[in-house]
Amino acid sequence: MHRFYCPDIADTWTLGEGDSKHCVKVLRMGEGDTIEVVDGNGTLYNCRITMAHPKRCAVEAMGKVEQPPHWGHRIVLGVAPTKNLDRIEWLVEKCVEMGVDRIIPLRCHNSERTVLKTERLKKIMVSAMKQSLKATLPQLDEMTPVERVIAEAPAGTRCIAYCDEQLPRESRHTLASVYRPGTDVTVLIGPEGDFSPEEVQAATAAGFVPVTLGESRLRTETAGLMAVAAIHTIDMVG
Repeated sequence: MHRFYCPDIADTWTLGEGDSKHCVKVLRMGEGDTIEVVDGNGTLYNCRITMAHPKRCAVEAMGKVEQPPHWGHRIVLGVAPTKNLDRIEWLVEKCVEMGVDRIIPLRCHNSERTVLKTERLKKIMVSAMKQSLKATLPQLDEMTPVERVIAEAPAGTRCIAYCDEQLPRESRHTLASVYRPGTDVTVLIGPEGDFSPEEVQAATAAGFVPVTLGESRLRTETAGLMAVAAIHTIDMVG
């Protein structure tokens, strides 16, 4: 069944103009056809189309199902956007597919990209949410200085991953040895030039545990994806 996203569906019972056009013009659905609509807050509505208008497709609810995130805790990924925008878009898409609660673009001392427009990323997240059959849309922050993220990090396990050989390496742990399955977790991934020594020092002073994601030097987007995948894997086997 085709799935659509409408954050205010319970108030309007009308799809947005973009989804209305896709539903009526592209998919050629009409009155009486059934669709799924998610509100991005964990609720899925089974709906019947009552007015197949390409700008305001109206529906009625036949039932609803609560679909909270299946992992049952909060996963927060703070990551410095890559210079190549395609790579951060790819990372965001895959993280939403696997499951993440919040993505925080970081502005760091060594950041190659210091400005990030989030409109396109939000569209990618909506598409990934629908494609992966989720009903909750992750939170996407505006680009935030890493110092603020460190100071305001949510409770739970806090990790910072880095690979710079000039930074303290002997104090790093594996993510699997630090993260306890089923608990809230925040992981910070630095830019192409890695975190600065001052940023690592500030993070560790604030309770972040230095972690390694293996012996290979990973691209920023690969490291972010590996961290989220590792958390889900640990949850499944833990």
